[in-house]
Amino acid sequence: MNLVISGKAETLVLKEKTVLELLKVKNVEMPEMVSVELNGEILRQSEYGTTLVKDGDQVEFLYFMGGGSSI
Repeated sequence: MNLVISGKAETLVLKEKTVLELLKVKNVEMPEMVSVELNGEILRQSEYGTTLVKDGDQVEFLYFMGGGSSI
């Protein structure tokens, strides 16, 4: 399966997988803290287990971090 993951073309030896399975295959730490964009659409975490990733899809793993300082 050919995917673009976080801007990089990757070939994975997978049949169709769910987004949740892809997170596991990619060893994403703290998947509950990651937002996933699939082909330009942000998914709800409740959809990760049922949304299939297909050949040619573009996937972004988005990590939101707090912090900063006020001046």
